[in-house]
Amino acid sequence: MKWLGALIIICCTTLYGFYRANALKERPKQIRQLRSALQSLEAEMLYGQTPLAKASLNISQQFSGPVSHFFQQFARKLNEKETTAKKAWEESIQLVWEELSLKTNEREVLFQFGATLGTMSREQQQKQLKLTQTHLERDELEAKDLQMKYEKMIKTLGFLAGLLIVILMI
Repeated sequence: MKWLGALIIICCTTLYGFYRANALKERPKQIRQLRSALQSLEAEMLYGQTPLAKASLNISQQFSGPVSHFFQQFARKLNEKETTAKKAWEESIQLVWEELSLKTNEREVLFQFGATLGTMSREQQQKQLKLTQTHLERDELEAKDLQMKYEKMIKTLGFLAGLLIVILMI
């Protein structure tokens, strides 16, 4: 019975290590998706002159996972009631934030972009989109670096933490 408990502890801590490592792996992927989504938004708004709600719905269909869910929520909030684009953007971020593997840096960049959404001329909006993409690109490089440094270590630490707990209990 003691060995079964030890095995369960080691399995649980190892799985937790893999869970945390997966969050490190997902972050650069989600930032890359956000950058691509913002490029699509730029094309839809500036060149296709598509309304923001329709453009967001189109973008949500191009991606999967939390980024798609974010743009679905944004489109739904713009369509369901009279609200500003800023408020709909912020509410959408808050709704899907737990699904995203992003850090507060990316959250602030998205909030800053949302504050300008729909309030500027096309040229200024395009500049704001480029600035946001530049910030996200920097964050993506940082996230890849962290992933390279710590992903394997976190997996190993999960296993070793379980082993330590078992040894201390024996």
